Parts: sequence; C-alpha cells; structure tokens
Amino acid sequence: MIFRKATENDVPIIIEMIADDELGKKRENFQKPLPNEYIKAFEKINSDENQELIVVENKNSEIVGTLQLSFIQYLTYRGGIRAQIEAVRIRKDKRGLGIGKTMFEWAINRAKERKAHLLQLTTDKKRIKSIKFYENLGFTMSHEGMKMHFK
Repeated sequence: MIFRKATENDVPIIIEMIADDELGKKRENFQKPLPNEYIKAFEKINSDENQELIVVENKNSEIVGTLQLSFIQYLTYRGGIRAQIEAVRIRKDKRGLGIGKTMFEWAINRAKERKAHLLQLTTDKKRIKSIKFYENLGFTMSHEGMKMHFK
C-alpha cells in the first residue's frame, strides 16, 4: 500500500468515505459536486505543517483509506508534541482485509518520526467494534472525553 498526502482531487473520495457510515451520514453532506466548504477546509489543512491528511492506495492505485494526523505542540511533557489521529476510514468494499491495522501501524511510526510522545484518538462510544479494534492495537482508555458542540 502507498501512503501519501491527499490532494484536492482526492477530497470527494475522502468525504464519500467519511460519510459512509451511520454516524457520518448524519453530519456530512456528500454530494456531487462537493460543497465548497470541504475544499476550503482541505486548503487550510494542506497549508498547515502540523496537519497531514493522508490517503492510502492499493496496488491498483485505488484509494482505499484515509486518515488525518494532527501534531499538537504544547507546554506539558516538557514542551512535548502530541499526535492525534482522526477521520480514519476504509472504503466499505475493502473493510476486513487488514488495511486498518496497516494504516494504524503507519500512523504510529509517523507520529514517532515527528517526535510525538503519544498518539491519541477519540471515538464515539457507539462504535463498539472500533473501540475493541483500537484496544487490540494497544490504545488504552486513559481519559474520559467531553465535547461541546456549537451550531
């Protein structure tokens, strides 16, 4: 598999994957043409050296997965860097083939390359299978997360 930074041309495929589950369908607006708000967001992500929007291609050059890594500089841990992984998705017809595990192995190595002292993620509590998957990779439930949504 090939891991590369996403391009603007990849954005519709990424959004289609993000919207292709029960939770994503409720919050995303995948349509053709893609709403411009996604392109604007991509441009901001792409211009930020601490953001890496990644696509994963198979041997046929098909995009089969995506993830976003954010590198957060902060003062604690002696000025440490924390890596956060978000929006991990695998194309529906390619799930169950080990792609997710390979993607996380890549992300863990990338976080180490960037000198992060930890890799963190959040997941909806309704994603029971995902939680078990993350635990099998070595992630632990160390904190209770909270969110405040704004309309």
